[in-house]
Amino acid sequence: MTEAKKMTQKQKSAFTPKLRFPEFQNDSAWTPVTLRDVSVPVEEKVGDRKLTPVSISAGIGFVPQAEKFGRDISGNQYKQYTVVRDGDFVYNKGNSLRFPQGCIYQLRGWGEVAAPNVFICFRLKEGYSDGFFQSCFEKNIHGIQLQRHITSGARSNGLLNISRDTFFDIKIPTPSLAEQQKIAECLSTLDELIEAESRKLDAIKNHKKGLMQQLFPREGETRPRLRFPEFRDAPEWEEKPLGEVANYENGKAYEPHIVANGKYVVVNSRFISTDGAIRKFSNDTLCIAKCGDVLMVLSDLPKGRALAKCFYADADDLYAVNQRVCRLEAHSVDSKFLFFLLNRHPKLLAYDDGMNQTHLKKDVVLQCPLMVPPSRAEQQYIATCLSSLDDLIAAQSERLEALRAHKRGLMQQLFPNPSEFES
Repeated sequence: MTEAKKMTQKQKSAFTPKLRFPEFQNDSAWTPVTLRDVSVPVEEKVGDRKLTPVSISAGIGFVPQAEKFGRDISGNQYKQYTVVRDGDFVYNKGNSLRFPQGCIYQLRGWGEVAAPNVFICFRLKEGYSDGFFQSCFEKNIHGIQLQRHITSGARSNGLLNISRDTFFDIKIPTPSLAEQQKIAECLSTLDELIEAESRKLDAIKNHKKGLMQQLFPREGETRPRLRFPEFRDAPEWEEKPLGEVANYENGKAYEPHIVANGKYVVVNSRFISTDGAIRKFSNDTLCIAKCGDVLMVLSDLPKGRALAKCFYADADDLYAVNQRVCRLEAHSVDSKFLFFLLNRHPKLLAYDDGMNQTHLKKDVVLQCPLMVPPSRAEQQYIATCLSSLDDLIAAQSERLEALRAHKRGLMQQLFPNPSEFES
């Protein structure tokens, strides 16, 4: 086989996805087209028009500057901003974890906005599907090609040094319009399902938040606004310091080089805040928590993002607690109820000044005032109710992540492998 024929077959393989809809199975390989060929730049200046100045956040899309930065930062440059209309695409060359070479989003449902003139704006020509190209940008096909043109980090303004010519030279392997539309329709249906499931998750979280406001007394009150029927005539809740209802133990430092043997699960502030960072060690000098204990973050960086965040030890594992976390063992109150009562307690959050590392001292934690119903049964009713909502939230979160993973896997099949694209 000649080298030319080998190259032709390689290119055909590179521009043919692994999965195609039946009606396109016999179609030819996708054709690489540059953004210069399929789009026209959008360069109209705002001038004296009054439009909403926007920015772009990776993973979110368009966001008003006033919302993202807390104020309108357009200043004297506003008149030089670009008028972007629904259907137009905007490239923000700022790097992020998700899009290290910058992100591209299409404006939808905004009408007209004002985009910073450092962004690159464009709209597709007739014969090309907006939804298909947006999926290409979501897959970061542009970034894979742009990365070889980036020779240094972001400039002082946080933007990568990508020229307009380099950007519009990006190649997008493209099938027929009919196949573009079929792919866009398929992924759009998935997006709608993901959005619907995301709204369900938000609704459950908001329901739990609202329910907790009803199930616990307001500050200065001794009765909640909502009580289970069995306890409507029960005595008022009592205020007690945490130290009266639970034993306290500070976590201890651990040595990272300790050989793992699966004896303990180490719990630190990052573990509690992200449900990750699980490591196992064996060291009998550590603070060891058991099932039913409540673990609370005492200090965290930056800006106390996990301060007073609690973790409930509900498994049979033995938990080794590090020095940024304390162990609380309930003795005269239901332990799960204590978890819900303490998690991100406002009295403890008040110690976060938003500037420096905040550390909760032992006496501060022990003196934290808690409103507690005298009946252990009522405590358990509340804990069971909120736990069931947590189970619903966890199940819905798993369903949502499964749909997102399905979409990611489907996109890997529906689009050619971008790492094989020829320059």
